[in-house]
Amino acid sequence: MTADVLVTEVPFELPKGYVDAGGTLHRSGSMRLATAADEIYPLRDPRVQNWPAYLIVLLLARVITRLGSLPEVNAGVVEGLFSEDLAHLQDLYNRINGLTPQVLAVVCPHCHEPHEVEVPLLGG
Repeated sequence: MTADVLVTEVPFELPKGYVDAGGTLHRSGSMRLATAADEIYPLRDPRVQNWPAYLIVLLLARVITRLGSLPEVNAGVVEGLFSEDLAHLQDLYNRINGLTPQVLAVVCPHCHEPHEVEVPLLGG
């Protein structure tokens, strides 16, 4: 009998990397699965209430458990990421938390051509 194992943390490699104040480049890190609290508490933050786009900064600061040799990852670190790295982490967050629709390869029954279809999320 095999036991199911829930993977709650995944490693990542940033495309560009975060450069700290001392000039050190940090690219490797890990992100944990988000909890309900991770998604709810930032909504009360005045920065999010005044600027909803800031939500992703606070979410990522809560779930990134490690980035290179930095002692902590906070909102200031996430703000200092290059745009490509932020997009990469947003995509990872969505994938590991089941927020990205699945794409399936299918074959059209009429023309027999292969293509991909997006399976929407429940309730989406």
